[in-house]
Amino acid sequence: MNPNHFLTLILALTAAALLIILSLSVCIYHKVSSRHRNTADVETSNQKSADLGRESSCSSEDLITFQGGEGLTICDILEAPGEVIGKSSYGTLYKAMLQRSNSVKLLRFLRPACAVRSDEFGDAVRCLGRVRSPNLVPLLGFYGGPRGEKLLVHPFYRRGNLADFVRDANVGSRNWGVIYGISVGLARGLDHLHTGSQRPMIHGNLKSKNILLDRNNRPYISDYGLHILLDPATGQQMLEISAAEGYKAPELIKMRDASEETDIYSLGVIFLELITGKSPINEKASPDEELHLPNYLRRAVLDHRISELYHPDILLIDSCGEISAVTEEHILKFFQLAMACCSPSPSLRPNTRQVLKKLEEIGK
Repeated sequence: MNPNHFLTLILALTAAALLIILSLSVCIYHKVSSRHRNTADVETSNQKSADLGRESSCSSEDLITFQGGEGLTICDILEAPGEVIGKSSYGTLYKAMLQRSNSVKLLRFLRPACAVRSDEFGDAVRCLGRVRSPNLVPLLGFYGGPRGEKLLVHPFYRRGNLADFVRDANVGSRNWGVIYGISVGLARGLDHLHTGSQRPMIHGNLKSKNILLDRNNRPYISDYGLHILLDPATGQQMLEISAAEGYKAPELIKMRDASEETDIYSLGVIFLELITGKSPINEKASPDEELHLPNYLRRAVLDHRISELYHPDILLIDSCGEISAVTEEHILKFFQLAMACCSPSPSLRPNTRQVLKKLEEIGK
């Protein structure tokens, strides 16, 4: 064989072998790359599924939202830093900062052992969630947890409650314009509860601690209907606390017997708190003195101690902090309305519409 032909044959075989090796390498590379891509896709898919699973577990809890609370999520609520601002035998109140919306909410945790059965609770919560009025604290949301825990979400009012406002010896609490405005707001809120739907909604636990104020001193009634969410024993305990604080109507023995008339009695006590600056119960009363504020004031009238019927500074200040045009007659008419609400006879107490009409007359 010609040496040149032999060399050409060797080169051709070598090139063919290199081409085969290169083709095999490229084929193996594509197979390995494809396998890595498939593995990565599976891992990514699994990660997304896990993330969705976490989102689902966070958002699929039993959260019901109402008007004004549409943006609430259970993650926001449960993960919000909270400060305890009130405790009772049946629950705890928290001031909570919701991070995503950067808003402060009032969270009410009800102890599972104190609440009614779940099948009764849902309808009651939906009923409360539909209540809307300018002088009522709205229910924004409700969460029912897997272990029976129940959480109610409300707006937070920074000024605090009316009880602290009355006890605070500032100009506002002795301001006739503020006192009158708060009284009208309370009457309107209670009127909506009693007449705003087909069936009256009874508050059952109306007291100054359950009235919240905004920065303009507008009152908002809270805790209305709360007793229908609690079992009978806890509801009765709530009534006993109300009695100890001086807000219970004398004829009310069982919480289930609370009525429009018993709410009116409590409203009258709050009016007396506002006008006198005194507590509903005189904890320092001697055995010869009257313990309850309405009875104490009735005795003051009989004994002609008129100066004890109202805070003396009220006559000096109007809504602008100037010398007031309000007369002693305005104050006495307001006092008479409050005492009528606290009548020992339920049939003699005015209803909410009559209270509003009388307040309108006093304000003229």
